[in-house]
Amino acid sequence: MEVLLKLSNSNYYMKIMLFALVVSTVLTSCNGNSNETAKVSEQLVTESNQKSFNKGDIVPSDLVCMVNDEYMGKKQFEVSFEGKTYYGCCQMCKERIPKDQSVRMAIDPLSKKQIDKATALIAITGDRGEVSYFENKATYTNYIKQF
Repeated sequence: MEVLLKLSNSNYYMKIMLFALVVSTVLTSCNGNSNETAKVSEQLVTESNQKSFNKGDIVPSDLVCMVNDEYMGKKQFEVSFEGKTYYGCCQMCKERIPKDQSVRMAIDPLSKKQIDKATALIAITGDRGEVSYFENKATYTNYIKQF
């Protein structure tokens, strides 16, 4: 009987540890483990035979998580807010976009003007899929010349 009690306590702790691991993984996926997210995204692009984009390329809005500001390589969740369309990679992003104006706005890296991500031109500017938002093609072109 004592052995069975120890075994059931052991299973209880294993379940707690597994739950903590799952929660940690979910939180990390939406809160900044950009290396892993970019690697997974690039793998998904390759596997699905979608066009692959590189640093400096303009990318479609629906392939970008606008909360994490990363090119994801696959279609993201569409979030409509005030007649505009934004994109997020997970349920947390879908809930945050309408509630948090800061994730809907960006600063154009060249003009330094604040712009709405839903209307911005988006390009990959980081080595790991990080994106920047541009107010128009001219600011994008002038910015990319610096690479």
